[in-house]
Amino acid sequence: MDIFAEQQYIVERLDGDYAYLKNMNSPEDDLKCVARALLPEVGEGSKLRYEMMSYEVIE
Repeated sequence: MDIFAEQQYIVERLDGDYAYLKNMNSPEDDLKCVARALLPEVGEGSKLRYEMMSYEVIE
């Protein structure tokens, strides 16, 4: 996977300082654990775009 390619995720769950993201383009993948400090303000169910090594909320 190209780290600069756009990916879309949904926040499946929040657990303390971490968020667990599900890839919307490839739902069979395991959840991705990301430090919440790297994300904008999110809640469970938030949709994110990952591009150029940064996240932004969509929708």
